Amino acid sequence: MAKILLVEDDDEVRDVLKTLLRDEGHEVFEAADGNAAMEEFVRVPADLVILDIVLPDKEGLETIIDLRRTYPNVKIMAMSGGGRTSPQDYLDMAKRLGAVEVIAKPFTIDDFLKCVNLVLKP
Repeated sequence: MAKILLVEDDDEVRDVLKTLLRDEGHEVFEAADGNAAMEEFVRVPADLVILDIVLPDKEGLETIIDLRRTYPNVKIMAMSGGGRTSPQDYLDMAKRLGAVEVIAKPFTIDDFLKCVNLVLKP
């Protein structure tokens, strides 16, 4: 299956998503912010980066820009529950910056896995 870098600052959410992805047979690597994500991606290039938009230190939108600049072919899936604005505003911007798919929090397990499979489809 795929190597997936999961970038989420909420430990509980990250643990649940990591378990779901591993149960689907994926190899999952983790980061809690954009800086750590960039370091982890250099260490282990992933087939897919799933990242939250609202993150400490380096936010998801900035991370998408950096990933696209350095690794233009990486597949990116963005997720957001909002912040200072609605989740859809962040997700629309993520799409414009290069996310292949986006998903708003809260989401169902089925919707999350459908989105992951859609991005990974050849």
